[in-house]
Amino acid sequence: MFLKPSEKIMHDMEDKELLWRASMVPKIRSYPFSRTPKVAFMFMTRGPLPLAPLWETFFQGHEGLFTIYVHTDPSYNESMPQGSVFNGRRIPSKKVDWGNANMVEAERRLLANALLDINNERFVLLSESCIPLFNFTTIYSYLTNSNQTHVDSYDLPIGRVRYARRMYPHIHLHQWRKGSQWFELDRAMALEVVSDTFYWPIFNAYSRCPDEHYIPTLLNLRPSLGLRNSNRTLTWTEWVKRRAHPSSFGESQVNVEFLEWLRSDKDYCEHNGVNKTILCFLFARKFSPNALDKLLRFASTVMHF
Repeated sequence: MFLKPSEKIMHDMEDKELLWRASMVPKIRSYPFSRTPKVAFMFMTRGPLPLAPLWETFFQGHEGLFTIYVHTDPSYNESMPQGSVFNGRRIPSKKVDWGNANMVEAERRLLANALLDINNERFVLLSESCIPLFNFTTIYSYLTNSNQTHVDSYDLPIGRVRYARRMYPHIHLHQWRKGSQWFELDRAMALEVVSDTFYWPIFNAYSRCPDEHYIPTLLNLRPSLGLRNSNRTLTWTEWVKRRAHPSSFGESQVNVEFLEWLRSDKDYCEHNGVNKTILCFLFARKFSPNALDKLLRFASTVMHF
C-alpha cells in the first residue's frame, strides 16, 4: 500500500508495520506512469512551527514538487489552519528525548512515512528552527540533480569516545563514525535506514547519542552507499567550543550581511563527486521565533522567494 499524494498522512499503523510497508521496493525499475520527482521535507519538532510563515512563502507556487511531514511531541494537539501547506501533514508521532535512541526512531518514522509516497526521491531532515537559504527552485534543482547523499560521516576522536565495546564484533571501532543529525538522503539510502533490522537494534541497545552516529556509521558499513555520500551536511550550524548546544540567532543577529554570508561560497564542497566552489549549505539553524519578521522582510530581497 502506497499513500496517494492527495491523502492525509495520519494512519493507524504501528512502527513495525509502517517500516515493513516502507521497505518495499519495486522490482521493475521503469515506471509505468507519468512521474515527477519530489523532495520530502521532514520536520522534527517539539510542538509548533514558529517559522511556518517563512516556509509557507518558500513553498508557494511549487505544489506537486514537494511533500511535508511533521513529527511532534504526541502531547501537542494544535493543528495548522486550513490552507496551510502544513495542514494535515503531521504523522503519528511518539515522544522524543534529546540524545536518546527515540530520536533516531522518530527519524526512521519520518523516512518511512515519506517513502510511502513513491514520488519522493530526496529526503531532508529539518527542525522547527531551520530556515531555507535559497528559493525553492534552487534547492529543488540542487537536490534532484544530485547523485550523492549529504550526511556528515567522520572518524573523530570525540566520536570514538562514544563507541561501546559491546557493539563488537558486529560494529568495530574503525567502522564507527560521527556526524550531524541533519541529513539529506536519496531514496536508496532512506530505504536502507528503514529496512535495517540488524544494526539498529545494536545501536538502540548500546549507543550513546545515536542520532549523531547511527546513519553516519550505517553509511560506512554499506560501502556501495557510502561511496555516493558527500560526507557533509547541507544544514549550517554554528558550534561553540565547550558547549553542548549550537548558537541560536534572534532578531538582533539577523540582517542582510549575515544572511548573505550564510549563502556565500565559503569553501570547496564536493558536489556530484567533484570538489569545487559551489553552494555548501542550503539550510541553516538555529533561528529563534522572534527572528521571523526580519526573515520575512529579507526573504524576497536576499533569499529570492
